[in-house]
Formats: sequence, structure tokens, C-alpha cells
Amino acid sequence: MVTPILWLVIFGSGLRLSVSIPGVNYLQFLLPGIIAQTLLFTAIFLGISVIWDRQFGFMKEILVAPIGRTSIFAGKMFGVGTAAMFQGLIVILLGIIIAVPLTLYGVSLAIPIMILITVGLTCIGLIIASLMTSLESFGTIVTFVNMPMFFLSGALFPVTSLPSWLQWVFYINPLTYGVDTLRGVMIPGWHTLLPISYEILIICVFDVVMVVIGTYLFTKRQ
Repeated sequence: MVTPILWLVIFGSGLRLSVSIPGVNYLQFLLPGIIAQTLLFTAIFLGISVIWDRQFGFMKEILVAPIGRTSIFAGKMFGVGTAAMFQGLIVILLGIIIAVPLTLYGVSLAIPIMILITVGLTCIGLIIASLMTSLESFGTIVTFVNMPMFFLSGALFPVTSLPSWLQWVFYINPLTYGVDTLRGVMIPGWHTLLPISYEILIICVFDVVMVVIGTYLFTKRQ
């Protein structure tokens, strides 16, 4: 939780003096991005539990149980996703503590969107863990995945303020739509990149693709 505190309190407080977004407090703009960052980092990193289970022999005990590997993957996904969601909720609480303008209605809409975001991100972590054989390899690959996804999601600055030749990189990043949807429900009057229903559809398609790929790789892994 140190990371979101640093981003919100130090980074956010410093940048709000130089970043101007019409009609929006910068901390209010930044909070959904930090929520998405927390979900991203926690969900992907906790995929390492698959490697731990494999190295310590616990995975063998699970695999001999009379259940399918799909059920095992689903259990891992829900377990990791729950941990990530708890951390995301703590970031919302942190935002309330530092007086970020929030409404109960906006938070209630943000929670199911956070769940949708977490599903796909959790699967990414489990996919990477299914392909890796060591903790060191997992850590290296995760760094090359979560940092670009975060910085290319518009979490720190508006995507529309970027040059047109650079915007396409953000538009192909599924986390961009997660961050933008969170802003759409948490910031009154926020104009999303696409209609919120379309952005939620993109997130759902991303989730389905990741679940299918993750389940397939997990069931084929020796």
C-alpha cells in the first residue's frame, strides 16, 4: 500500500500544481488511475503463487484431487482477484481520507467495474506464471508487462491531450478503458473516450479472451 500512498499524496499533490484539467481536481482525476494501478500490480504479481505452489510441491497435491484443472484455475483467479479487490477498496478509502471528492453513488458503480478489470488482469498474472519455471523469470516478465500497461493507460494524464500519433498505443491497451470507465462513474460530468457501455464491452471481451487463454495454458501445463 506504500505505492498508492506515494502516488496519491506526493506525486498527486505535486503535479496538481502544474497539470490543469478543466473542471476537475487533479487528485480526483488521479484516484481512478491509482485504483487501476493497484489492481494491476496486485493481480499480476500474485500470479506468482502458482510458481510457489509448483516449487513447494503443493500444486501436485491439488492436481491429484478429483477436480478439473479448469476448477483449479478458477479458484486461483478468484483468490488472487479477491486480494486485488481488497487493495483497490483500500485505495478508495485512502482517497476519502485525503479529501478526494467522491460520492457514494460513484463508488457503488466503481466496485463492479473494478471486479471486471481485476478478472482480466488476474488471468494475465496466471498466464505468465503458467509459462514460467522460476521466480526470477516471473519477476522479470511481470515488470515488462505491468509498467507499460500502467503508463500507457492514461492513469496519470488525459489521453486526449497526447499527440494523435501516440494515442493509438493507449487505445490498444485494455487498461485504458478500465481507467476511463472508472473516471466516468466517479467524476461527475467526465467525458469518456467512448460511451461507457462500449468501454465495459471492451473490458468484458478482454476478460473472456484472457480467461480462455489462461484456462487453456493452465490445463496444458505439465
